[in-house]
Amino acid sequence: MEILSTKLLWEILKHARSWLTNLDRASQARKAQSVKAVRKVITASRETAVYIRSIKDIGQHNHETEAYLSVLWTELGFELQDIGIHKLAKRCQIRGKHWADPHYYDQDFLQKADISLESMEKLANEILVQINR
Repeated sequence: MEILSTKLLWEILKHARSWLTNLDRASQARKAQSVKAVRKVITASRETAVYIRSIKDIGQHNHETEAYLSVLWTELGFELQDIGIHKLAKRCQIRGKHWADPHYYDQDFLQKADISLESMEKLANEILVQINR
């Protein structure tokens, strides 16, 4: 008595091949999603830098822009958290909260959180290198 018929073995191999193909597609989609989210951090950093330069040049804050930046950084934090990039996600969440309420965190906490635009952009670039390996 045959334990596995040739036909059954063939069906199992076809199913395994299909499963591996789908797994590879999911992996590639996850990688693309991660790259896109991390690149958004770099874009948000530069957009924020332009606004900060505007404050320095004009000497005036714009609450509408600050509300936008708060939402932008907060949503980025959620997006990064959803794909498992927790360290950068936490920094984005802190930056979003800081734009919403600049007095919520004390300066000591902000310094330890290391949410400067330069350090966040550097971390994002390091993560991009890891993703693309």
